[in-house]
Amino acid sequence: MKISIGNDHAGPDYKKAIVHYLESKGHQVTNYGTDSVDSVDYPDFGHPVANDVEQGKADFGIVICGSGNGIAMTVNKHAGVRAGLCWTKEIAYLTRLHNDANVLSIPARYTSIQQAVEIVETFLTTDFEGGRHQNRVNKIACQ
Repeated sequence: MKISIGNDHAGPDYKKAIVHYLESKGHQVTNYGTDSVDSVDYPDFGHPVANDVEQGKADFGIVICGSGNGIAMTVNKHAGVRAGLCWTKEIAYLTRLHNDANVLSIPARYTSIQQAVEIVETFLTTDFEGGRHQNRVNKIACQ
């Protein structure tokens, strides 16, 4: 799989661990995130991830900021992007199963690095259920 990842100053260590995990599973990773803890603006790192998903250059995106909210709001502005804010494996499972999310948003200040890697694993290994959920997903996009 092709996965794009982006993070602000709250997530360099998370990104490093996640990229290591992804590459160990044979995934191709495009990294747009900062490696510094110096304050930066999360939209600068979220938009490139969303662009990759929107344009089909990436199968999935992963974004990380302190609460996960700001960067999720950023990427959700892009057509065809459905980002889910996930702070547990169970939420990651449901956001894929029911919402067909294609971008995972992780709140670095509310999860451990180990939890974040487990969330990524769950997100990427869960298929969209379709069925009754497909109509709902179709209604997410603005017409």
